[in-house]
Amino acid sequence: MLKKLLIALFFVSSAASASANNKVKMDEPYAMVQQVAENTFSRISADQEKIKVDAEHLRAVVEQELLPYIDYNYAAYKVLGSYIQKIRNIEDAQEKKQEIAKLRQFIEVFKNYLVATYAGVFTQYNQQKVEFEPVQNIGDDKIAMIRTKIIESGKPDINIAFKVKKDSQGQWRAFDMVAEGISLLDAKQSELHGILRTEGLDYVIDLLDKKSKLPIQFRGKSGDDPA
Repeated sequence: MLKKLLIALFFVSSAASASANNKVKMDEPYAMVQQVAENTFSRISADQEKIKVDAEHLRAVVEQELLPYIDYNYAAYKVLGSYIQKIRNIEDAQEKKQEIAKLRQFIEVFKNYLVATYAGVFTQYNQQKVEFEPVQNIGDDKIAMIRTKIIESGKPDINIAFKVKKDSQGQWRAFDMVAEGISLLDAKQSELHGILRTEGLDYVIDLLDKKSKLPIQFRGKSGDDPA
């Protein structure tokens, strides 16, 4: 399921309409989503020769063009869910310090996992058409949903929505994507919930770390998929 959601995200990124200004307007959520999508795709197009020689180059593209506009800290907290409250409830100071250190390690590994996963998805490209909904008045809300629709001849439309969050500096970043009503973060939380309960955070950190270090390979070739 996570793989399908990320592929849908790639289609949105690759087919977004061109922006006259490549500088991302992070104070406007609708402009931010469209501009980041366009900048990422433009970079992938410009670096095609490098990517063909070494697919690992896509990690750098994702880190430079996409990652600055993803609130991976908030996303990581959402994935851990109730485990965060468990850490907050620890009374022993030393134990709590150790768990907070693990939490920071998880966030870093989760970030690297996202980079590897997006890089793998960006190895494939099709000429899908994407429609962005008209700009909505979100008022003083700090979380917004930016809706899009992927249109491909001969296939049903796919409804995609990006959840974005405004920080204390008034800048918007994406933290989740919802494809046909299914949240990427909810799917990942469900996948890891049982593992966290039975194996603990150390095991999950090691699991995601190993996945994030798998080689980036073009889809259709043999090999593991980091998702």
